[in-house]
Amino acid sequence: MDLERLYKLYKSHPVVTTDSRRTPRGSMFFALKGETFDGNQYAAQALESGCAVAVVDDPRRVADSRYFLVEDVLTTLQQLAHYHREQMPGKMIIQITGTNGKTTTKELVSAVLGQIAPVQWTQGNLNNHIGVPLTLLTLKDDDGFGVIETGANHPGEIAQLADIVDPDMGLITNVGRAHLEGFGSFEGVKRTKGELYQYIRDHRKIGIFLNASDENLVEMAADMPAVRYGLTGAENVEVWGEVIECNPFVKFRYRQEHIGWQTVQTHLIGAYNVHNLLAAVAVGVQFGVPFSLISQALADYVPTNNRSEYRDTGRNHLVIDAYNANPTSMAAALDNFRQIRAEHKMMILGDMRELGGDSEREHQRIVDMARESGAEDVWLVGENFAKALSEHFQADGPQFRTFADVETVKQELQAAPVEGRTILIKGSNGTRLFQLPDLL
Repeated sequence: MDLERLYKLYKSHPVVTTDSRRTPRGSMFFALKGETFDGNQYAAQALESGCAVAVVDDPRRVADSRYFLVEDVLTTLQQLAHYHREQMPGKMIIQITGTNGKTTTKELVSAVLGQIAPVQWTQGNLNNHIGVPLTLLTLKDDDGFGVIETGANHPGEIAQLADIVDPDMGLITNVGRAHLEGFGSFEGVKRTKGELYQYIRDHRKIGIFLNASDENLVEMAADMPAVRYGLTGAENVEVWGEVIECNPFVKFRYRQEHIGWQTVQTHLIGAYNVHNLLAAVAVGVQFGVPFSLISQALADYVPTNNRSEYRDTGRNHLVIDAYNANPTSMAAALDNFRQIRAEHKMMILGDMRELGGDSEREHQRIVDMARESGAEDVWLVGENFAKALSEHFQADGPQFRTFADVETVKQELQAAPVEGRTILIKGSNGTRLFQLPDLL
């Protein structure tokens, strides 16, 4: 493949699409293949709809000079994205990963850096082997920063994505018990997330942003150049902070040595978000963003992605964290909900996926936490929670109900609407609990 020739085409047509239904005029269509589809079949349609170039790997589809034939479209997309990134050595690229909080941290970091320069960052959940190159290909000449979120379900994936991104600095939000089926164990999670640190080491990059209050991360980052942040009391940190209150929104304060406390009222739900907020502060400090602009960016950020979101529907007060769930994030959400001062509390919890042999134990642990949560009603959605719910729970605890799936919950809410409650909605994305807020 002639990568330089393809790059010249990209520079002439710098909008990339992989969806033949979304074909901006003059864009490039990459004919990706999946388990149930072959993008090569839609290349002609994409060109007819407005694309200027179709990158394909099926020679039978090449009909004229608008087709660019390669050996493998996905590999080519990744190579093109990496090549584009390498043409922009002046851009500061920060790669973010972690078990929990990486999307919120990515958005907070981007908001802070956006105070001083244009930023391109990962949109939505485009944090995989397809989404990451698509994000890199949005980088423009006048951008000062790129903030790239990367996720993983199996060992080696973070290393592969780091090879594409070539980050100048890295940030791991935390390591927790998620995707255990793919990683094999918690140690497997640490090794995979730690692939980002290893890339920074091996390529002698600038360094990392390190949560010094997280013992696992401190151990993993031994002897690495780091901008350290943490909770008040953490040792050797550039930025430290603490939660003032969380009812329901997080109000926190932060400071540096010789600089007084800065207090910020946020729109985020959950005291656990203080680590994500402090990460964004640390990034801002590293790149010279004034404290006043850091605080303004954090105060103005409003989550709208079913993560740490609060919504007053007029009938109920909702705490929505329905994009994903694992034992670590679920426990943090329940602990935070327990601390919210409200009458008539209720929880709707969906199954946690990809836990392998740990699934029964971890679901049972969350059920036990739910019993002590102070909620009047707990609705459990999915077969894993149904298995974990013992028939012998305390008579004075919450009223538990189980539902097979989100559709049966929707039917119940339509038949018997719920009102006057403060409700936590939390579950793995596959349980689709994000469909419930409109009914509450």
